[in-house]
Amino acid sequence: MLREPQHGSWLNMAESELGVLASQCLDRRIADKQILAREVNAWQDHRNKHHAKANWQFKTAGARGKLKRLYLSSGDSRD
Repeated sequence: MLREPQHGSWLNMAESELGVLASQCLDRRIADKQILAREVNAWQDHRNKHHAKANWQFKTAGARGKLKRLYLSSGDSRD
């Protein structure tokens, strides 16, 4: 059995971190693979050194209330 974090899944965290990487590091043309690897490693080292963390904005109950239009009720179908 896998245990997911209490506020959001590991996939959400990974997706968020990739978004931060894209906006902070990959927002320009990079000439070759070696430069790309060096830039990503420097970005990662900086994030780790400064203990970057996910900042969850609300808990599950708040998310359900705010996003209720995206959830199906028991009688709804997508057909």
